[in-house]
Amino acid sequence: MRMKRLVEVAASFACGLLLAAGAGAQVGEHTFRFTTANPAGHPIVTGAEKFAQLVGERSGGKMTVKVFPGGVLGGDVQVLSAVQGGTIDATAMNSGILQGQVKEFAIVDLPFLFNSPGEADAVMDGPIGKELASKLPEKGLIHLAYYELGFRNLTNSKRPVRSAADIAGLKIRVIQSPIYIDTFSALGANPVPMPFPEVYTALEQKTIDGQENPYSVIEANKFFEVQKYLSITRHVYNPQTLMFSKKTWDRLSKDEQAIIASAASESAAYQRKVARDAADQSLAALKKTMEVNEVSPAELTKIREKLKPVIDKYSAQVGPDLIARLYAEIAKARK
Repeated sequence: MRMKRLVEVAASFACGLLLAAGAGAQVGEHTFRFTTANPAGHPIVTGAEKFAQLVGERSGGKMTVKVFPGGVLGGDVQVLSAVQGGTIDATAMNSGILQGQVKEFAIVDLPFLFNSPGEADAVMDGPIGKELASKLPEKGLIHLAYYELGFRNLTNSKRPVRSAADIAGLKIRVIQSPIYIDTFSALGANPVPMPFPEVYTALEQKTIDGQENPYSVIEANKFFEVQKYLSITRHVYNPQTLMFSKKTWDRLSKDEQAIIASAASESAAYQRKVARDAADQSLAALKKTMEVNEVSPAELTKIREKLKPVIDKYSAQVGPDLIARLYAEIAKARK
């Protein structure tokens, strides 16, 4: 962690020297559009705003990042296509969604993979996370950093979920990603893939019974207004990929790319701390407005057993070598 921070400081210092000295830096006037599904005030948006601030400072005000929160430019699938096409310059979204572009990204959405954010950091900042990132340019995307969304938990308007049996029959909105559909199908639910901006209305109109997201997302989007029960399952941990359009990236000078890369790295360290601090605060707030229960370890074990075929399916798809290295990295982090 200390070494990572030293690298970030060095990158920031190098950018500062370059601009301050005017050492032939090629920095032009640019305005970039950055969108995210989460609303203003959410830790992902806070990270995006930090990124925008750093890009502005390090470019001497020449480069501007405009942040569009709340999914105003579309849902994840639509935004991803727009970033690849260059009509949107940057976004942060669940890394697992990228499995539609690079199948190996499915590993981050394997149920119950991580026990703590520290384990996720070790994997995503290490060789595996870098290997995944290296596959994105051929898909029109440039990886900049991994942000954090956090552990996902289940809400619904029907009943508390205390066991695997309680999940059966619930209509649950899921991310538009095959592994989420398979996960909730295996638990007997009726998964409904849906763009995030549509979720609140669907919950309000009861076209779906529930959804699953980290505490900060549930609170920031006011799902507590239309959901009665929150069941703590921590079934998936979501790293988020902060990425840039390759079409935009390729038009930038090396100096401009260096500014964006260093700003992304520093904003990621800031964003993760904000996200982790916010998680406990959001849970405390939700306990005042929802019925909250923690699913027991024994019942979680039963849920894990039901999900083993899903884990086996996606492990086979990404390949045994990658899975072996993934679990080795996690084991190392747990020591």
